[in-house]
Amino acid sequence: MVLKVFFPSCCASAESGILIGRWISEQNSAVILAVVHFPFIPVQVKQYLSEVQRVTKVSVSVLGSWSNSKQEKEESLSEFLEDLGTIFSHEPWIQISKEGDSKFWSCSTLQKNSNNPKEEEIILVYYDQRKVMLSHLHPPLDTAASTDHKAEDASKLSAIFDTVAKSKILFMTDRYDDGPIKLTHWQSDGVEASIIVELMKQASVPACMLLTFLLSLVSGVCRSRVLKFWPLSFLWSKLSTCEQLGHRLQHLQVISSNKKAQNQTQLMRKANIFVSLLIDVALGMLLMSWLYRKNRIGHLADTLIPVADHVAEELQDLLQWLMGAPAGLKMNRALDQVLGRFFLYHIHLWISYIHLMSPFIEMILWYVGLSACLGLTVALCILSDIIALLTFHIYCFYVYGARLYCLKIYGLSSLWRLFRGKKWNVLRQRVDSCSYDLDQLRLLVVIVQGLIHLLVDLIDSLPLYSVTLRLCRSYRLAAGVKFRVLEQQDGKPLRLLMQINPLSYGSVVQTYRLPTYSCYPKDSWTSLCKKLFLGELIYPWKHKGEKQD
Repeated sequence: MVLKVFFPSCCASAESGILIGRWISEQNSAVILAVVHFPFIPVQVKQYLSEVQRVTKVSVSVLGSWSNSKQEKEESLSEFLEDLGTIFSHEPWIQISKEGDSKFWSCSTLQKNSNNPKEEEIILVYYDQRKVMLSHLHPPLDTAASTDHKAEDASKLSAIFDTVAKSKILFMTDRYDDGPIKLTHWQSDGVEASIIVELMKQASVPACMLLTFLLSLVSGVCRSRVLKFWPLSFLWSKLSTCEQLGHRLQHLQVISSNKKAQNQTQLMRKANIFVSLLIDVALGMLLMSWLYRKNRIGHLADTLIPVADHVAEELQDLLQWLMGAPAGLKMNRALDQVLGRFFLYHIHLWISYIHLMSPFIEMILWYVGLSACLGLTVALCILSDIIALLTFHIYCFYVYGARLYCLKIYGLSSLWRLFRGKKWNVLRQRVDSCSYDLDQLRLLVVIVQGLIHLLVDLIDSLPLYSVTLRLCRSYRLAAGVKFRVLEQQDGKPLRLLMQINPLSYGSVVQTYRLPTYSCYPKDSWTSLCKKLFLGELIYPWKHKGEKQD
């Protein structure tokens, strides 16, 4: 039977002592965690290991002995190390010895209580203890395609990763401690610390308490009965700005909560939300600084009125063309005049409203620019709401045209049932030629708003912290491991180097993507084209009783 010994590469130059770690009997494997140096008292070692086992819930024990002949002067030390197996009584007792500067080590096992001791083949696997402890092994995402063999390998690897990760308290003891036990592990030279990080940790506690108190007040106001009355409740549920503010309020409550994350997924979710908020606010501040430089808000306000006049002129020309003989088609003149003047009157009202608001547009844009300090997504949502309000007349045209078009479709369907088997009525072609321009205008507004909300959803849902972690510290997000065969020598155990395979970027986004919330309907292109063809209304918000794709 093959015995696998996972040895930390940081202990290769450790002084002689005993090996402590975990024995995994199901895999016939030993995971070495640290080396205890001489001198030590066995009773104190057992008490220390029992305390570690009580805290970590990992069965840590003495697995064998480690001999570094480069630093040995007594010949009887090897016999003494063998005798330690009687004191600590572990089966099998693993003996690893390093001879000088040689990279080929001797590894053997002792089984004193076995009647028929068999010589086992030993595989020595070196691993980076720091990377394995900080990494998180992800299960295969495609569980349907994964076989039972892959699932079994993943469970074996997770046992090794969990053993090292849960033994974090063991690595808090360094060689500068005054305790009776001296250990060698990846952090035995001391815990890395930063004054700035420690100050931030100390300042984060009162800051989170203050933020939690303020958020509780804001949440109480949002849940009050005042916002449940008709005008405010309608605006809160339909405007994308209110939806985004509520979404960010939930994010702030998550990151300011004093409840500790239970697992790696919750921890990564908190980190992704925190980084997303930081980047969102930073981009918003950049946008705000750009807007308030060189009087750009005044230039935008001066440009808005000519653009609105140009759009009104184009719509008026389009309506005048439809009121005549578009594409040489003979239309119902009385109906064309009624509908054309009705739409022209809407354009007149809209352009009058824009000119009436022109003195206040710069002030409105100035206050809207201040909202960018809440984040770029809030500013984009306000821009989307402004576009929806400025193009409300186009939506009205679309509603009137779609309703008339839908009525004519129903009329044609009834005529088709009545005159089945005969030639088509010429009225069918008249209907197809009069409503597509309004549909194109409405479709253009839908596309512009869709692109804005796509950008908002991208900023809200993209796990920026996880992607950055995958880019800078790829070993933190592990998808598996690979083994590289090292140089071999006859009579010595097989040596392997365990390396971590990082998770792919697509799997990182798929695993840690944040949920998004939107007040806008998420229809597919097939559904949009079907609604345009049948004359059904495309609502600018989620409509009750309507199924979403």
